[in-house]
Amino acid sequence: MPVTPSILSSRPLVQRRKSLYEQVYSALRTGILTGEFAPGSRLIETQLTEWLNVSRTPLREALRQLQKEGLVIADTNGLQVTTLSATDAVELYDCRLVLEKLAVSGACQHASPQQIATLEQYVIQAEARNSSNADVPALLQLLDLDYQFHHLIAESSGNRRLVLLLDQIFDAMALMRIQTLQQNPSVLEIRLEHRQVYEAIAQQDAPTAIAAIQLHLLASKARVVAELQSP
Repeated sequence: MPVTPSILSSRPLVQRRKSLYEQVYSALRTGILTGEFAPGSRLIETQLTEWLNVSRTPLREALRQLQKEGLVIADTNGLQVTTLSATDAVELYDCRLVLEKLAVSGACQHASPQQIATLEQYVIQAEARNSSNADVPALLQLLDLDYQFHHLIAESSGNRRLVLLLDQIFDAMALMRIQTLQQNPSVLEIRLEHRQVYEAIAQQDAPTAIAAIQLHLLASKARVVAELQSP
């Protein structure tokens, strides 16, 4: 079983302007979603309190919140970062597919010229990167571009509740992507698929946009599930 990563040797700056709970929660959540705490890593209270320079009370509050969000799980040996299975991936992608079809349809109707221009920039930036031979920081940047692209489509739909629902799924997806990227960077091949989605939205062509997002997510689902099922 993986242990708490050596990144704990680099202590983050805890500012007192926010509550300690908020700062501890933010530091841990960021660490999980950027891969500093790898899936399966043990979260040991004594090490974390020393790393963050806080007492156990705000730490435990933050860990409870992360458990509620599904990013941390408890077992007989304590707490660890959640490891997602192929079944988890199928469920997440199935939910995401339904919601993102609604998002691209709404974006075709409501996206502003500025939002369309920003989507294009995300596509161009992704196309300039090659996931097959990228290092970890570059892969994390590509993963962030992927999130920004899909999040902006949801925002462009004008449906605020849709954005909130997708954000919950995106968090779990980020954890899953970190898990699979460690094994196979090419699982994050998004460049051509994103352009097809963007062009359909820019042309306000909802049927094509829906078809493009479906192809994109089904292809991504197949890559991720295959990777999680591999020995």
